[in-house]
Amino acid sequence: MQKKIFEGIKILDFTWVGVGPVTIKYFADHGATVVHVESTTRPDVLRLAGPFRDNEPGNDRCGFFANFNSGKYGITLNLATDEGKNIAKELVAWADIVANSYTPRVMERWGLDYENICKIKPDIINFATCQQGQTGPYKEYAGFGMQGAALAGVYHLTGWPDRQPAGPYGAYTDFINPRMGALAIASALDFKRRTGKGTNIDLSQTEGGLQFVAPTILQYSANKESANRSGNQSDYQSPHGIFPCKGEERWIAIAVSSDKEWQNLIHSIGNPDWAHEEKFSTMSSRISNNGELECHLWATTIEWEAYELMNTLQEREVPAGVVQKTSDLFEDPQLTHRKHFWFLDHPEIGNHSYDGPSFRLSKTPGEISMPAPLMGQHNEYVFKDLLGMSEERFVENLINEVFE
Repeated sequence: MQKKIFEGIKILDFTWVGVGPVTIKYFADHGATVVHVESTTRPDVLRLAGPFRDNEPGNDRCGFFANFNSGKYGITLNLATDEGKNIAKELVAWADIVANSYTPRVMERWGLDYENICKIKPDIINFATCQQGQTGPYKEYAGFGMQGAALAGVYHLTGWPDRQPAGPYGAYTDFINPRMGALAIASALDFKRRTGKGTNIDLSQTEGGLQFVAPTILQYSANKESANRSGNQSDYQSPHGIFPCKGEERWIAIAVSSDKEWQNLIHSIGNPDWAHEEKFSTMSSRISNNGELECHLWATTIEWEAYELMNTLQEREVPAGVVQKTSDLFEDPQLTHRKHFWFLDHPEIGNHSYDGPSFRLSKTPGEISMPAPLMGQHNEYVFKDLLGMSEERFVENLINEVFE
Protein backbone atom coordinates (compact mmCIF):
# COMPACT_ATOMS: atom_id res chain seq x y z
CA MET A 1 0.00 0.00 0.00
CA GLN A 2 1.30 3.47 -0.94
CA LYS A 3 2.73 5.40 2.01
CA LYS A 4 0.74 8.55 2.76
CA ILE A 5 2.51 11.86 2.32
CA PHE A 6 2.66 12.75 6.05
CA GLU A 7 2.98 9.21 7.36
CA GLY A 8 5.58 9.12 10.13
CA ILE A 9 4.97 12.74 11.15
CA LYS A 10 3.89 13.08 14.80
CA ILE A 11 1.77 16.02 15.97
CA LEU A 12 0.94 17.04 19.52
CA ASP A 13 -2.32 18.95 19.16
CA PHE A 14 -3.35 21.45 21.85
CA THR A 15 -5.72 23.27 19.49
CA TRP A 16 -9.43 23.73 20.10
CA VAL A 17 -12.67 24.85 18.40
CA GLY A 18 -12.05 25.64 14.70
CA VAL A 19 -8.87 26.96 13.10
CA GLY A 20 -6.37 24.70 14.86
CA PRO A 21 -8.32 21.42 14.70
CA VAL A 22 -9.17 21.86 11.01
CA THR A 23 -5.56 22.79 10.19
CA ILE A 24 -4.21 19.68 11.90
CA LYS A 25 -6.92 17.46 10.42
CA TYR A 26 -5.32 17.95 6.98
CA PHE A 27 -2.27 16.12 8.31
CA ALA A 28 -4.28 13.41 10.07
CA ASP A 29 -6.15 12.76 6.81
CA HIS A 30 -2.82 12.30 5.02
CA GLY A 31 -1.10 9.91 7.39
CA ALA A 32 0.25 11.91 10.34
CA THR A 33 -0.14 10.54 13.87
CA VAL A 34 -2.03 13.21 15.78
CA VAL A 35 -2.62 13.27 19.55
CA HIS A 36 -5.35 15.74 20.54
CA VAL A 37 -4.96 16.97 24.13
CA GLU A 38 -7.89 18.01 26.35
CA SER A 39 -8.90 17.88 29.99
CA THR A 40 -12.16 16.68 31.50
CA THR A 41 -12.15 19.85 33.60
CA ARG A 42 -11.68 22.02 30.48
CA PRO A 43 -12.79 20.08 27.41
CA ASP A 44 -12.63 21.55 23.93
CA VAL A 45 -15.62 23.93 24.08
CA LEU A 46 -16.72 22.80 20.63
CA ARG A 47 -17.82 19.52 22.24
CA LEU A 48 -20.50 21.52 24.06
CA ALA A 49 -21.60 23.66 21.12
CA GLY A 50 -23.76 21.25 19.14
CA PRO A 51 -25.40 20.19 16.96
CA PHE A 52 -25.84 17.02 19.00
CA ARG A 53 -26.92 13.64 17.69
CA ASP A 54 -30.67 13.24 18.25
CA ASN A 55 -30.55 16.69 19.96
CA GLU A 56 -29.21 15.01 23.09
CA PRO A 57 -26.30 17.05 24.54
CA GLY A 58 -23.12 15.33 25.65
CA ASN A 59 -19.35 15.72 25.51
CA ASP A 60 -19.11 12.98 22.90
CA ARG A 61 -22.23 13.74 20.87
CA CYS A 62 -21.31 16.92 18.98
CA GLY A 63 -21.22 16.61 15.19
CA PHE A 64 -19.09 19.75 14.88
CA PHE A 65 -16.31 18.38 17.07
CA ALA A 66 -16.52 14.99 15.39
CA ASN A 67 -16.12 16.49 11.92
CA PHE A 68 -13.10 18.62 12.85
CA ASN A 69 -11.20 15.94 14.78
CA SER A 70 -11.54 12.71 12.87
CA GLY A 71 -8.37 10.69 12.40
CA LYS A 72 -6.90 11.86 15.73
CA TYR A 73 -6.11 10.09 18.98
CA GLY A 74 -7.67 11.75 22.01
CA ILE A 75 -6.15 12.05 25.48
CA THR A 76 -7.03 13.90 28.68
CA LEU A 77 -4.23 15.50 30.70
CA ASN A 78 -4.50 17.73 33.74
CA LEU A 79 -1.91 20.43 33.07
CA ALA A 80 -2.62 22.05 36.43
CA THR A 81 -0.53 19.26 37.97
CA ASP A 82 3.27 19.03 37.87
CA GLU A 83 3.09 15.47 36.57
CA GLY A 84 0.69 16.56 33.84
CA LYS A 85 3.20 19.18 32.71
CA ASN A 86 6.01 16.63 32.82
CA ILE A 87 4.05 14.23 30.63
CA ALA A 88 3.25 17.04 28.20
CA LYS A 89 6.98 17.73 27.88
CA GLU A 90 7.63 14.04 27.22
CA LEU A 91 5.04 14.25 24.44
CA VAL A 92 6.86 17.29 23.04
CA ALA A 93 10.02 15.18 22.83
CA TRP A 94 8.01 12.51 20.98
CA ALA A 95 6.46 14.97 18.50
CA ASP A 96 7.69 16.60 15.31
CA ILE A 97 5.08 19.37 15.53
CA VAL A 98 3.40 21.05 18.50
CA ALA A 99 0.21 22.97 17.70
CA ASN A 100 -1.87 25.24 19.92
CA SER A 101 -4.58 27.85 19.50
CA TYR A 102 -4.35 29.55 22.89
CA THR A 103 -3.34 33.11 23.65
CA PRO A 104 0.39 33.25 24.52
CA ARG A 105 0.07 33.35 28.31
CA VAL A 106 -1.53 29.87 28.43
CA MET A 107 1.36 27.96 26.87
CA GLU A 108 3.85 30.13 28.78
CA ARG A 109 2.13 29.23 32.07
CA TRP A 110 2.49 25.54 31.27
CA GLY A 111 6.11 25.96 30.16
CA LEU A 112 5.11 24.85 26.67
CA ASP A 113 5.76 28.04 24.71
CA TYR A 114 8.22 27.94 21.82
CA GLU A 115 11.20 29.10 23.86
CA ASN A 116 10.72 26.27 26.35
CA ILE A 117 9.85 23.44 23.97
CA CYS A 118 12.96 24.27 21.90
CA LYS A 119 15.00 23.33 24.97
CA ILE A 120 13.31 19.92 24.90
CA LYS A 121 13.55 19.43 21.13
CA PRO A 122 15.60 22.05 19.23
CA ASP A 123 14.26 21.08 15.79
CA ILE A 124 10.59 21.22 16.82
CA ILE A 125 8.03 22.88 14.55
CA ASN A 126 5.73 25.07 16.63
CA PHE A 127 2.39 26.16 15.20
CA ALA A 128 0.59 28.80 17.28
CA THR A 129 -2.63 30.43 16.14
CA CYS A 130 -4.89 32.74 18.09
CA GLN A 131 -7.15 35.67 17.35
CA GLN A 132 -4.51 38.39 16.95
CA GLY A 133 -1.18 36.58 17.01
CA GLN A 134 1.52 35.92 19.58
CA THR A 135 2.88 39.48 19.85
CA GLY A 136 1.56 43.04 20.15
CA PRO A 137 -0.79 44.93 22.49
CA TYR A 138 -3.77 42.67 21.71
CA LYS A 139 -1.99 39.31 21.80
CA GLU A 140 -4.13 38.16 24.74
CA TYR A 141 -7.36 39.00 22.93
CA ALA A 142 -9.23 35.69 22.74
CA GLY A 143 -12.16 35.12 20.44
CA PHE A 144 -13.82 33.09 17.73
CA GLY A 145 -14.24 33.43 13.98
CA MET A 146 -17.10 35.91 14.29
CA GLN A 147 -14.85 38.34 16.16
CA GLY A 148 -11.99 37.64 13.74
CA ALA A 149 -14.16 38.50 10.75
CA ALA A 150 -15.42 41.65 12.46
CA LEU A 151 -11.91 42.83 13.34
CA ALA A 152 -10.71 42.12 9.79
CA GLY A 153 -13.41 44.38 8.35
CA VAL A 154 -15.43 41.62 6.73
CA TYR A 155 -18.63 42.36 8.67
CA HIS A 156 -18.59 45.99 7.56
CA LEU A 157 -18.79 44.80 3.95
CA THR A 158 -21.49 42.13 4.27
CA GLY A 159 -25.15 43.05 4.33
CA TRP A 160 -27.27 45.83 2.85
CA PRO A 161 -26.29 49.53 2.74
CA ASP A 162 -29.38 50.65 4.65
CA ARG A 163 -29.11 48.01 7.37
CA GLN A 164 -26.75 46.93 10.12
CA PRO A 165 -23.82 44.63 9.21
CA ALA A 166 -25.09 41.11 8.62
CA GLY A 167 -21.83 39.21 8.54
CA PRO A 168 -21.17 36.02 6.56
CA TYR A 169 -22.54 32.74 7.85
CA GLY A 170 -20.67 31.13 10.72
CA ALA A 171 -17.27 31.77 12.26
CA TYR A 172 -15.83 33.02 8.96
CA THR A 173 -12.12 33.25 9.77
CA ASP A 174 -12.25 29.75 11.29
CA PHE A 175 -12.78 28.35 7.81
CA ILE A 176 -10.27 30.37 5.78
CA ASN A 177 -7.24 30.31 8.09
CA PRO A 178 -6.69 26.52 8.16
CA ARG A 179 -5.58 26.59 4.51
CA MET A 180 -2.87 29.10 5.39
CA GLY A 181 -1.91 27.21 8.53
CA ALA A 182 -1.61 23.87 6.74
CA LEU A 183 0.54 25.41 4.00
CA ALA A 184 2.81 27.04 6.59
CA ILE A 185 3.26 23.75 8.46
CA ALA A 186 3.93 21.81 5.25
CA SER A 187 6.51 24.44 4.28
CA ALA A 188 8.14 24.12 7.71
CA LEU A 189 8.35 20.35 7.27
CA ASP A 190 10.04 20.83 3.92
CA PHE A 191 12.45 23.35 5.46
CA LYS A 192 13.26 20.90 8.24
CA ARG A 193 13.82 18.10 5.72
CA ARG A 194 16.33 20.25 3.84
CA THR A 195 18.09 21.96 6.76
CA GLY A 196 17.35 19.95 9.91
CA LYS A 197 16.00 23.10 11.57
CA GLY A 198 12.66 23.74 13.22
CA THR A 199 10.31 26.69 12.72
CA ASN A 200 8.05 28.87 14.88
CA ILE A 201 4.81 29.68 13.04
CA ASP A 202 2.63 32.51 14.37
CA LEU A 203 -0.73 32.69 12.56
CA SER A 204 -2.95 35.65 13.45
CA GLN A 205 -6.50 34.72 12.52
CA THR A 206 -7.49 38.36 12.08
CA GLU A 207 -4.59 38.99 9.69
CA GLY A 208 -5.55 35.86 7.79
CA GLY A 209 -9.01 37.35 7.37
CA LEU A 210 -7.50 40.57 5.99
CA GLN A 211 -6.29 38.65 2.95
CA PHE A 212 -9.90 38.26 1.84
CA VAL A 213 -10.64 41.99 1.85
CA ALA A 214 -7.43 42.95 0.05
CA PRO A 215 -9.18 44.87 -2.77
CA THR A 216 -10.91 47.18 -0.27
CA ILE A 217 -7.61 47.76 1.54
CA LEU A 218 -5.98 48.67 -1.77
CA GLN A 219 -8.90 50.97 -2.59
CA TYR A 220 -8.45 52.83 0.67
CA SER A 221 -4.66 52.99 0.53
CA ALA A 222 -4.72 54.32 -3.05
CA ASN A 223 -7.77 56.60 -2.99
CA LYS A 224 -8.81 56.97 0.67
CA GLU A 225 -12.19 55.47 -0.29
CA SER A 226 -13.75 53.16 2.29
CA ALA A 227 -15.93 50.38 0.85
CA ASN A 228 -19.38 49.85 2.30
CA ARG A 229 -22.12 47.22 2.25
CA SER A 230 -23.84 46.73 -1.11
CA GLY A 231 -25.90 43.58 -0.69
CA ASN A 232 -25.28 41.24 -3.61
CA GLN A 233 -24.63 44.06 -6.06
CA SER A 234 -21.31 44.13 -7.92
CA ASP A 235 -19.44 47.11 -9.35
CA TYR A 236 -18.42 45.01 -12.34
CA GLN A 237 -21.23 42.51 -13.01
CA SER A 238 -24.96 42.70 -13.63
CA PRO A 239 -27.14 40.84 -12.98
CA HIS A 240 -25.30 39.59 -9.93
CA GLY A 241 -27.45 38.17 -7.19
CA ILE A 242 -29.74 35.49 -5.79
CA PHE A 243 -33.09 34.94 -7.51
CA PRO A 244 -36.17 32.91 -6.48
CA CYS A 245 -37.27 29.73 -8.24
CA LYS A 246 -40.30 27.45 -7.97
CA GLY A 247 -40.82 25.70 -4.67
CA GLU A 248 -40.26 26.51 -1.02
CA GLU A 249 -36.95 28.28 -0.37
CA ARG A 250 -35.48 27.45 -3.77
CA TRP A 251 -33.05 30.03 -5.13
CA ILE A 252 -30.41 30.39 -7.80
CA ALA A 253 -27.26 32.53 -7.95
CA ILE A 254 -26.54 34.22 -11.29
CA ALA A 255 -23.50 36.37 -12.12
CA VAL A 256 -23.09 37.91 -15.59
CA SER A 257 -19.70 39.43 -16.38
CA SER A 258 -19.88 40.11 -20.12
CA ASP A 259 -22.28 41.12 -22.87
CA LYS A 260 -21.93 37.65 -24.37
CA GLU A 261 -23.09 36.06 -21.13
CA TRP A 262 -25.96 38.55 -21.01
CA GLN A 263 -27.09 37.54 -24.49
CA ASN A 264 -26.84 33.88 -23.55
CA LEU A 265 -28.88 34.54 -20.40
CA ILE A 266 -31.76 36.29 -22.14
CA HIS A 267 -31.89 33.67 -24.90
CA SER A 268 -32.04 30.96 -22.22
CA ILE A 269 -35.07 32.53 -20.52
CA GLY A 270 -37.03 33.10 -23.74
CA ASN A 271 -35.88 36.50 -25.00
CA PRO A 272 -38.34 38.61 -22.99
CA ASP A 273 -39.09 42.05 -24.43
CA TRP A 274 -37.81 43.95 -21.38
CA ALA A 275 -34.34 42.43 -21.84
CA HIS A 276 -33.94 44.27 -25.18
CA GLU A 277 -34.53 47.74 -23.80
CA GLU A 278 -31.68 50.19 -24.35
CA LYS A 279 -31.05 50.60 -20.64
CA PHE A 280 -30.01 46.94 -20.44
CA SER A 281 -27.89 46.86 -23.61
CA THR A 282 -24.43 47.29 -22.07
CA MET A 283 -22.76 46.25 -18.84
CA SER A 284 -22.47 49.84 -17.60
CA SER A 285 -26.15 50.53 -18.32
CA ARG A 286 -27.21 47.28 -16.65
CA ILE A 287 -25.21 48.19 -13.55
CA SER A 288 -26.82 51.66 -13.52
CA ASN A 289 -30.28 50.08 -13.78
CA ASN A 290 -29.53 46.99 -11.74
CA GLY A 291 -32.52 47.31 -9.41
CA GLU A 292 -35.06 47.37 -12.23
CA LEU A 293 -33.25 44.60 -14.10
CA GLU A 294 -33.30 42.31 -11.09
CA CYS A 295 -37.03 42.92 -10.55
CA HIS A 296 -37.66 41.70 -14.10
CA LEU A 297 -35.38 38.73 -13.59
CA TRP A 298 -37.08 37.79 -10.30
CA ALA A 299 -40.42 37.62 -12.08
CA THR A 300 -38.85 35.31 -14.68
CA THR A 301 -36.78 32.93 -12.57
CA ILE A 302 -39.64 32.23 -10.17
CA GLU A 303 -41.34 30.34 -13.00
CA TRP A 304 -38.40 27.93 -13.30
CA GLU A 305 -37.33 24.86 -11.35
CA ALA A 306 -33.99 25.74 -9.78
CA TYR A 307 -31.91 22.85 -11.14
CA GLU A 308 -33.51 23.08 -14.57
CA LEU A 309 -32.60 26.76 -14.80
CA MET A 310 -29.08 26.14 -13.52
CA ASN A 311 -28.45 23.42 -16.12
CA THR A 312 -29.97 25.53 -18.89
CA LEU A 313 -27.78 28.52 -18.06
CA GLN A 314 -24.62 26.49 -17.55
CA GLU A 315 -25.11 24.83 -20.94
CA ARG A 316 -24.97 28.33 -22.42
CA GLU A 317 -21.89 29.20 -20.32
CA VAL A 318 -23.74 31.56 -17.98
CA PRO A 319 -22.37 31.31 -14.40
CA ALA A 320 -25.26 29.99 -12.32
CA GLY A 321 -25.67 27.72 -9.31
CA VAL A 322 -28.54 26.50 -7.18
CA VAL A 323 -28.46 27.76 -3.59
CA GLN A 324 -28.31 24.30 -2.07
CA LYS A 325 -29.65 23.32 1.33
CA THR A 326 -27.61 21.04 3.56
CA SER A 327 -29.87 18.13 2.59
CA ASP A 328 -29.12 18.83 -1.09
CA LEU A 329 -25.40 18.31 -0.51
CA PHE A 330 -25.90 14.64 0.32
CA GLU A 331 -27.68 14.15 -3.01
CA ASP A 332 -25.33 16.29 -5.10
CA PRO A 333 -24.10 14.09 -7.99
CA GLN A 334 -20.69 15.79 -8.11
CA LEU A 335 -20.01 15.35 -4.40
CA THR A 336 -21.29 11.77 -4.64
CA HIS A 337 -18.98 11.02 -7.56
CA ARG A 338 -15.96 12.38 -5.67
CA LYS A 339 -16.98 10.52 -2.50
CA HIS A 340 -16.78 13.72 -0.48
CA PHE A 341 -18.77 12.45 2.51
CA TRP A 342 -17.32 9.64 4.54
CA PHE A 343 -19.45 7.61 6.95
CA LEU A 344 -17.84 6.08 10.04
CA ASP A 345 -19.19 4.42 13.15
CA HIS A 346 -18.57 6.60 16.20
CA PRO A 347 -18.83 4.88 19.65
CA GLU A 348 -21.34 7.45 20.93
CA ILE A 349 -22.86 9.10 17.85
CA GLY A 350 -23.12 5.95 15.75
CA ASN A 351 -22.89 6.07 11.97
CA HIS A 352 -22.02 9.67 11.17
CA SER A 353 -21.02 11.73 8.12
CA TYR A 354 -17.63 13.41 7.88
CA ASP A 355 -16.30 15.88 5.33
CA GLY A 356 -13.55 14.14 3.41
CA PRO A 357 -10.39 15.85 2.12
CA SER A 358 -11.26 18.68 -0.28
CA PHE A 359 -8.33 17.89 -2.56
CA ARG A 360 -7.00 14.65 -4.00
CA LEU A 361 -3.32 13.75 -4.26
CA SER A 362 -2.88 11.41 -7.23
CA LYS A 363 -0.47 8.96 -5.61
CA THR A 364 -1.24 9.43 -1.93
CA PRO A 365 -4.91 10.40 -1.56
CA GLY A 366 -6.11 11.29 1.91
CA GLU A 367 -8.62 9.29 3.87
CA ILE A 368 -10.38 9.44 7.19
CA SER A 369 -8.82 6.63 9.18
CA MET A 370 -11.02 6.75 12.29
CA PRO A 371 -13.85 8.75 13.85
CA ALA A 372 -13.18 11.59 16.28
CA PRO A 373 -12.12 10.44 19.76
CA LEU A 374 -14.22 10.24 22.87
CA MET A 375 -12.89 12.19 25.85
CA GLY A 376 -9.69 10.42 26.85
CA GLN A 377 -10.47 7.45 24.63
CA HIS A 378 -6.84 6.75 23.76
CA ASN A 379 -5.14 7.52 27.07
CA GLU A 380 -3.80 4.02 27.59
CA TYR A 381 -2.59 3.60 24.00
CA VAL A 382 -0.89 7.02 23.83
CA PHE A 383 0.74 7.00 27.26
CA LYS A 384 1.80 3.37 27.30
CA ASP A 385 2.37 2.44 23.67
CA LEU A 386 3.45 5.73 22.07
CA LEU A 387 5.17 7.30 25.07
CA GLY A 388 6.42 4.09 26.71
CA MET A 389 4.93 4.77 30.15
CA SER A 390 5.11 1.83 32.55
CA GLU A 391 1.96 0.17 33.87
CA GLU A 392 2.89 1.22 37.41
CA ARG A 393 3.31 4.89 36.48
CA PHE A 394 0.15 4.85 34.38
CA VAL A 395 -1.96 3.50 37.25
CA GLU A 396 -0.40 5.94 39.72
CA ASN A 397 -1.25 8.89 37.45
CA LEU A 398 -4.74 7.53 36.97
CA ILE A 399 -5.27 7.39 40.74
CA ASN A 400 -3.79 10.88 41.18
CA GLU A 401 -6.19 12.31 38.58
CA VAL A 402 -3.39 13.39 36.25
CA PHE A 403 -5.47 12.03 33.35
CA GLU A 404 -8.63 13.95 34.19
